[in-house]
Amino acid sequence: MDQKTRNELLKLFKSKLNEAMRLYLETCTRCGVCTEACHVYASTGQVKHIAAYRSEIIRRLYKKYFKIRGKLWPSLSESKELTDVALEELFEAAYSCTGCRRCMVYCPFGIDTQMLMSIAKLLLIGANTEPEILTLLADTSVEKGKSIDLFKEGFLQGIKNLEKEVVKKWKAEAGDSVIPVDVMGADILYVALAGAHSIIPAAAIFNAAGENWTLSFFEAVNFGAFVGDPTKTKLILDRIINEALRLKVKEVCICECGTAFRVMKQLSGKQPFKVSSITEVHARYFKEGRIKIDPGKFNTAITYHDPCQLARNAGVMDEPRYILSQMTKDFRDMTPDPTYNWCCGGGGGLVALGDETIDFRMKSARVKADQVKKTEARILATACENCHSQLSDLNDHYKMNVEVKFLSSMIADALVSE
Repeated sequence: MDQKTRNELLKLFKSKLNEAMRLYLETCTRCGVCTEACHVYASTGQVKHIAAYRSEIIRRLYKKYFKIRGKLWPSLSESKELTDVALEELFEAAYSCTGCRRCMVYCPFGIDTQMLMSIAKLLLIGANTEPEILTLLADTSVEKGKSIDLFKEGFLQGIKNLEKEVVKKWKAEAGDSVIPVDVMGADILYVALAGAHSIIPAAAIFNAAGENWTLSFFEAVNFGAFVGDPTKTKLILDRIINEALRLKVKEVCICECGTAFRVMKQLSGKQPFKVSSITEVHARYFKEGRIKIDPGKFNTAITYHDPCQLARNAGVMDEPRYILSQMTKDFRDMTPDPTYNWCCGGGGGLVALGDETIDFRMKSARVKADQVKKTEARILATACENCHSQLSDLNDHYKMNVEVKFLSSMIADALVSE
């Protein structure tokens, strides 16, 4: 690595050194409490997958370039040179971590490994060594937001084509439009993923609840966050914020995508609208008596997987359990405390990398498969797109013998008019 490149990467490193980050970098005592917290280490037993080991790669670079002792006596301070080899180590550390933060809840100092891995991802971006597909997806998303008028007509036609499927699930009158778009003053702006599976069930439930809602022109997923690019993360986030402000909506409801919800909830700043996950909205409909379901629709044992970004990282834990309590008499929780639930193994952009990571994803999530099997449930519900994909792969690989379902789809399939 030439000195110019190193200097540019160190500038990126420095840009991440806020007070919290410095605290994380300087307080680890290597106590080992985090060792068993990582699903990857618990599944593979490889030391390189311990949270403290991952963090130490970042920490040694920090000591070398941002601490006086590391600059003057590198051998005594356990510092490390930023080289091409170091970048390879950063890549393996960052893309074997799903950012689930399970280690953080065990750590006595609350060290946030996901935050430390954000340094690794930013350095990889600066060196043009990040996963190319994630940058491509982020760039495509950014460009799409810049040229909304070019795809608006096709989008509207595609939405029109989905309306008959919505009516099949909810035959009662839907209002002026089965899937309303661009409605000024709506109570809810629903931000979906690309695909009928994210729109049809949600639309049926909104209509059954008599909601004054409108569908966003944009996709919820934030590939900028997956690749770890703060600039692109903000660009993708801002287009939804601006749409909500333009339409003067009261609430922005994010679909079943854990990262999209966490980014919108935690990074959008103070806004005149409320931010909710679709799971929170559905729980509200049940509590207010705005929707009714056939309680015998799913007459079997059901368990629920907590998406890390939705549950542990954003606090949506009670709502899905309340919903499932309305839908079955045989709900089997995987854990006494959802805060400590195992990650599915697909977060942090790993599912988006597809076949490139499939072998690692299967091996690293053995403990999750064992946890699911232990419930002996027949339906495995979840409320996140990435989790659904990963759990479906785990189901095939480990023969968990479950049917993996989106929570919203289950509600929509069980809707009744009386």
